[in-house]
Amino acid sequence: MANGGIIGPPNAVSQAYDKDKVTSFTSSGCFNKSTTNPAAPGNATVVVVAGAGGSGSDAGGAGGAGGMTVTENHPLPASTVPVTIGGGGAGGPWPSSSAAASGSASTFGAASPLSTTGGGGGGSPSPTSVRNGLPGGSGGGGRESAPGGTCAGGCGVCGQGFKGGGLATPGNGAAGGGGGKGGVGGLGVVPSAPTCGVQGGPGLDVTPYLACAESGYSVPNNAIYAGGGAGRPGGDENPGGGGSCWYSPTPGKPAAESNAGTANTGGGAGAGQGNAVGGTGGSGVVLVIEKCQALGSKVAPGVWQMSTVYDQVKADDWVFNETTVNYLVVAGGGGGGGGYGGGGGGAGGYRSSGYGPSPLRGCSLSLRNGSYAVTVGSGGATNNQAGATDATSGSPSIFSTITSTGGGFGKQDQNNTPVSPTGRAGPGGSGGGGSAGSSNTGPDARAGGLGNTPPVSPSQGNPGGDGYSGPSGPVMAAGGGGGAGGVGGNASNNQGGTGGVGVPNAISGSDLSYAGGGGGAARSGTQGAASPCGTGGAGGTNPNSPAAVAGTTNRGGGGGGADGLNNGGVGGSGVVVVRVPGTTTASVAPGTNSVATLPGPAGGCKVATFTVSGTLTIS
Repeated sequence: MANGGIIGPPNAVSQAYDKDKVTSFTSSGCFNKSTTNPAAPGNATVVVVAGAGGSGSDAGGAGGAGGMTVTENHPLPASTVPVTIGGGGAGGPWPSSSAAASGSASTFGAASPLSTTGGGGGGSPSPTSVRNGLPGGSGGGGRESAPGGTCAGGCGVCGQGFKGGGLATPGNGAAGGGGGKGGVGGLGVVPSAPTCGVQGGPGLDVTPYLACAESGYSVPNNAIYAGGGAGRPGGDENPGGGGSCWYSPTPGKPAAESNAGTANTGGGAGAGQGNAVGGTGGSGVVLVIEKCQALGSKVAPGVWQMSTVYDQVKADDWVFNETTVNYLVVAGGGGGGGGYGGGGGGAGGYRSSGYGPSPLRGCSLSLRNGSYAVTVGSGGATNNQAGATDATSGSPSIFSTITSTGGGFGKQDQNNTPVSPTGRAGPGGSGGGGSAGSSNTGPDARAGGLGNTPPVSPSQGNPGGDGYSGPSGPVMAAGGGGGAGGVGGNASNNQGGTGGVGVPNAISGSDLSYAGGGGGAARSGTQGAASPCGTGGAGGTNPNSPAAVAGTTNRGGGGGGADGLNNGGVGGSGVVVVRVPGTTTASVAPGTNSVATLPGPAGGCKVATFTVSGTLTIS
């Protein structure tokens, strides 16, 4: 066309805005709202991480990560805001054995402050009273010595972190990993060889919240915080700041590698060497990300001069008809097995592009303007009381190219009339728990179902736990369903397996847990507990007291298994959450779904939440 012009996007809007201002606190102090930026609307994303727990002495249990929260759109007062940074807990002393210290709380604000709980200290080998990990924001790992026994990890605070690891093989030298913001600590094993693998619970990567930050900002540890310390026989340093633990002599590793948590990460201390004091937990950190709003707009005519186009592209102001989309796609959880000895249902597959634990984060999508079908998977049904048929797996959830597989069904025992189908628990996003299997003589009679089926990367889930059948009926119990953050628990004598842990995700603006497995049934003992933070349902017992519990609706939790010819819990339905820039127009159908606006730069962002299948339109 004349004058070297080209056709441009008519009436497209390019927002001009200041970048987010980032303030990091590595020690206690005061925060003052920015007065130099006219775009600051007076709200912020605030990350608060408490100090982590120390590890126990003499290769004691690892320290739990400091409690961590991410709060979007937090109002900032005009006055000064006090900030407290929690210190890491000291390691257990040696040779005088006593419990390691827990970390201290971090806070932001005076009136109704944002506050997180210090991480729990790890257990020490003696006396018996200090072998268990301590509770905290995330719990410390347990520690045992000969002649062995069962020691538990400490509990975490729901919404801040997860439980520490106990012991997979009781005995001298075993130590559980510390819990983290993103999952439970690994189970300790007796160190019979210089191998690694007992990891602390994962931390949380807050990089997505810094996407619009000003240039030159600085935050500790590449913005990954609240990882649990490694347990024993050894594990690497956690990306979230948790300390390492190595069973010496490990090839290529020094005999006494530091096991302290990293400062200003809330990372738990790793289990240390024998006959030595425990490590110190990492101190906390607070990030204040002041969100800036649009300062103005530029309306593009339908015809642009080439020189103008060049200037717009160079300044990153040229508007293309594509949108960067972040997502959370969780499928329906599997139904818990009914009849006798029912395993817990596996969690629905979990896939996300951010706002959750960094090991599970996939890539965002770049989508053209238009309409997109959204499928929200339903939870699986339980089988009938007679157990003549299996429970059913959950249904998939789908958005664009992202498909999450429904959770696998929990298997019921074959000791029913009429005889139920043979085979193992159902595969899926996370696998269902195996049955007690007292009379099932076929292959995989008590095996948990396979997770991450079909396989995707990063993994969408984990296998279910195995059932247990002893010499007589009263000891039978079923495995727990797998979860997005961990495998389902194996059943043991008169103890149903615990549902695999779910994972937190804050894409909606609220930090919620998703995709936890259901607990397995127990004949006359203790039913398997639900996954932490209530996404999966607890198992039941005979005579149905307590009864099996359903998975949480729109969280993809697996249903609990049942015993005594009772019904298991149904799986929880899935959910799809889509997050787009605020300059994008987003609408949903039907009206039972919703769109919320979160303030921030360039109009903030819009969050579309689908609790039922429907359509997303972006423009």
